[in-house]
Amino acid sequence: MGKAKKRSLHLGINDRVSKLSRNEAVMEVVEMLKNGDKEVYSLITLFGFTAEEILEAGASYETVAGLGNILL
Repeated sequence: MGKAKKRSLHLGINDRVSKLSRNEAVMEVVEMLKNGDKEVYSLITLFGFTAEEILEAGASYETVAGLGNILL
C-alpha cells in the first residue's frame, strides 16, 4: 500500500471503503451505476471486479458494456 493510501485510510477519508466486504462492494457498485455516480470507477478498480461479477449482482448488460476497458 502506498503512502498516500495509508494516509487517506488513517485520516478516515476512505472510511466507507475500508469497511466494505467484497459482496457489499459489488452491490454498492451496482447502485452507483444505476445512479450514474462517477466514483464507481475507483471502487471497481480498488476491488478488481470483473464484468461477470457485476452482471451477477444485478447490473444491466448495457451499463457494464459501457464501462469498456476498466473491467478485467
